[in-house]
Amino acid sequence: MRAQKNRILFIAPLPPPVHGSAMVSRQIKESRAVNDAFRCDWVNMSTSRRMDEIGKTTFSKPFRLAGSLFLTFWKLLTHHYDLCYLAITCHGKGFLKDAPFVLLCKLFGRKILIHQHNKGMANDVDRWPYRWLLPLCYKNAEVILLSWNLYPDIEKVVPRENVAICPNGIKIDEDIKKENNGSCDTLPQLLFLSNLLESKGVIVLLDALKILKNQGYSFVCDFVGGETKEIDAKRFNEEVEMRGLEDVALYHGRKSGAEKADAFEKCDIFVFPSYNETFGLVLLEAMSYRKPIVTTNEGGIPDIVKDGENGLIAERKNPESLAECIARLLNDKEARLKMGENGYQKLMAYFTEEKFENNLIKILNYKLNL
Repeated sequence: MRAQKNRILFIAPLPPPVHGSAMVSRQIKESRAVNDAFRCDWVNMSTSRRMDEIGKTTFSKPFRLAGSLFLTFWKLLTHHYDLCYLAITCHGKGFLKDAPFVLLCKLFGRKILIHQHNKGMANDVDRWPYRWLLPLCYKNAEVILLSWNLYPDIEKVVPRENVAICPNGIKIDEDIKKENNGSCDTLPQLLFLSNLLESKGVIVLLDALKILKNQGYSFVCDFVGGETKEIDAKRFNEEVEMRGLEDVALYHGRKSGAEKADAFEKCDIFVFPSYNETFGLVLLEAMSYRKPIVTTNEGGIPDIVKDGENGLIAERKNPESLAECIARLLNDKEARLKMGENGYQKLMAYFTEEKFENNLIKILNYKLNL
C-alpha cells in the first residue's frame, strides 16, 4: 500500500503585488515536484494588492489580515498538518502583522519552518516588543536562509544548527537567445529592473548616470519596474530633470512577459545597486539572458555575482564607485560578453528552478522527520 503523503500548510504572500517573496511563494505553489511530494494547502497572508499599498494603512488591509488569520485558524482546526511553512517578515510592523500566524501554528502544536526572504531582525531584536516576541516565534523553528551571509542578522535569535540554506532558482526560458547580442545599435543600453524603491538604488544610479554623462559617455539607461509610495513616475521624472538626464534615463513602467524579455534582450549591462537585499532574484533573470551585472556586496548577492567573473561589485550607496564599474564595462565589450557567458554558466550550475525545488523538498523532509 502506498504511503500517505505528509500534509503541509503553506502560509505565505502571493502576488499581486510582484516582489521577491511573493514570486518565490508562487513558484513553490505551482511546483509539480513539491505538489507530488506533499499534500499542500495554502493561505495567502498578503494584505497589499499593489506595490504602492505596501507600508501604507488602507481601509481594506485589516479585513484582509483578519480573513487570512481566520482561514489559517479554520484550516488548523479542521485538518492535521505535519508541518507549517511560513514566509514571514522578520522585522518592523511587518513582523508584528505576521507573528500571529506563527503563534496560531504553535498553539496547535505544529512543527514550524520559516522561510526568510527579508532581513532586519538585528535592528529590532533588542527593542520592545520584539525582544520577547521574536524569540517566542522562532523558538524550535527551523529557518531557511537564502545565504549564510544573512545569518548574522538572525544569530541572536536562531541557533546556527536550526538554519538550512536554500538559494533561489528560476525557470530557464528555452526561447532565450543562445548569444548575448545586446542592443542592435551602437549606443550601449543599461537596464535597471526592479520596483522603484530607494533601497534598490534608484537614486544612487541616477547620480552615477549624471557622473557618466558629465564624463562624456554615451548610453541610454532604461528603468523598468512598478511605482511605489516612495518613488512614483512623477518623482522619478523630477529626479531625472534635476540631474539633466532626460535624454538618457527613461522610465517605462512595469513590464512582464514578452515586454520584460525584450528589455533584457536589448540591454548590454544590467545594473542593480541595491543596498537592502537578501538575494536579488532579478540578478538570476539577467544571468539567464547572459548579461553582465553591476551590483553591490549586499545580502546574498556575493553568492550570485563574483567581482570580475560574471559582473562587477560597486560600493553600497556610492555613485562614484557605481559609475566607475559601469564605465569599465562600457569601455570593454569583450569583457561584457565574457562576463555574461560566465553568469549563464553559473546560473545553470547552481540556480535553476529544479535545483531550488529539490533543495527545498530535502529541507521540508528533514524538518518533517525531526
